[in-house]
This record gives sequence, C-alpha cells and structure tokens, in this order.
Amino acid sequence: MENLSVRGQNIRVAGALPDADMATPIALFLHGAGMDHTVWTTVTNAFTAAGRPWVAVDLPGHGGSAGDLIGTIGEMADWLADVVGELGNAGVIAVGHSMGALVVLELAARHPRTVRAAALMGVAARMPVHPDLLAMAQANDPKAAAMIAKWGVGQAAQGDVAPQVAACVTGAPAGALYADFAACDAYRDAEAMAGQVGCPMMLVLGEEDRMTPPDKAMPLVQAAKGARQTVLPETGHMMMLEAPGACAEVLLDLQETVS
Repeated sequence: MENLSVRGQNIRVAGALPDADMATPIALFLHGAGMDHTVWTTVTNAFTAAGRPWVAVDLPGHGGSAGDLIGTIGEMADWLADVVGELGNAGVIAVGHSMGALVVLELAARHPRTVRAAALMGVAARMPVHPDLLAMAQANDPKAAAMIAKWGVGQAAQGDVAPQVAACVTGAPAGALYADFAACDAYRDAEAMAGQVGCPMMLVLGEEDRMTPPDKAMPLVQAAKGARQTVLPETGHMMMLEAPGACAEVLLDLQETVS
C-alpha cells in the first residue's frame, strides 16, 4: 500500500495488511508537527514482523500527500475519520505522536465508532509553542528544526536521533511546520475531549521529555475513563525514534487487548 484517495486527494500511505480478519483492528499511525510517516518506520517494522496490520499516513501537505494544510486539530480529526472510512475497517487502533496525539484524542471523542483504542505519545493537556519558535517556523528558518531536534530528544539519543529529527523537519514542505504549530498553540480542548473518550486509551510518555513533560499529561489521565500511562525511562519527546522497541511493545500489547 502506497497511496489512498481521501476527499479526492492522493494521500501517501505506508502499511502492511497481512490479515483480512477484521477482528484484528488496523494500527493507524499519525505523525507530529512538521513530520511525516517515516518517523514510525522502526516501530511499524515490529508490527510487520509480528504479522499485525498497520497503516501510517502523511497529513495533507506533508511528506508525499497532496492537498492543502489543515488548520485546526478538530479538522485534522475529521479528516482522519475519513481515512479510517477509506480503509474499510470496523475500527482502528489510533496512534498519534505530539500534535498527532491531539488529533487522535479528538478522533476518539468525535468519531467513537472509528476507534477501538487510542495511544497518545508525547502529549500534554496544553501544548503551547514559544513565540520565538512560532516565528522561526513561519519564516521557514532552519533554526526551528535545529531547536526541535535539540529539545525534542533525550540526552542518550542526541548523537543518533537528533540529526534524524532535524532532517525530517527540514524536509517538510514550506508552511507545514508553522501551520501545525499554530494548530497546537491554539488548541484548548484536550482535557474536555479526554473526558468523552469511551475506548481504552494509553498515554506513552518520555521521562526526559522537555517539550511535553509527563506531569503535563496528568489532567488527561484524570479526565479520561480508565486511561493508562507508561513512562519510558531515559527517553525524550521523540520516543518512537529513541526507544522504538519499547514503543512497539506497548502498542502491540494494546492492539492485542482489543483484537
């Protein structure tokens, strides 16, 4: 699978659907601000090795997807619901990172029939963006990518992962990072949405995350019905790149519980 038509637009999709049995829900992966589906590669390799179905998408105007950038978290969630509809699955395990986690949260609350379980990675109840970083993103200043790489990666992974993060953000289409950051900065509904989610929800947090510290996610855990959390040691905001094995284990277990 390489492409999917959503709302008449060509959307870049990577995935493996080895099992036609609808009892196993597809794991649907959504990237964070200014990134694309490639950030999930090592995690999704583990799903392929386990014979589990998965799909990772690029938002419109990101990576290989056509279409205009989407300006709000809620509108992104509605678009993602259309993706689920095109997949023809009765419900997915929706996995989102950072901005993508907010989108998955909205998806689970607004479109409950599309989501069997939700995993929010590197998330907080509020995700404001520093005005200086917003300004750099708006100007397409490469310093923005360097700052994200520096602050988004834990100490142990700075040498290996930080360059990957910087390269991914630098390669984003012009305007994508700013539009995403602006959507995150404006979003105020995470706690209210968490209270409306009825499906199993897992928060995956990084012990060394300086962008969304674990304690900033507690309002979501408290608002949600039976939400669980796991904190990955010595890991920063980019946990799917820093600790892909641990992330894959948590997500495979979540998929198994609702199959």
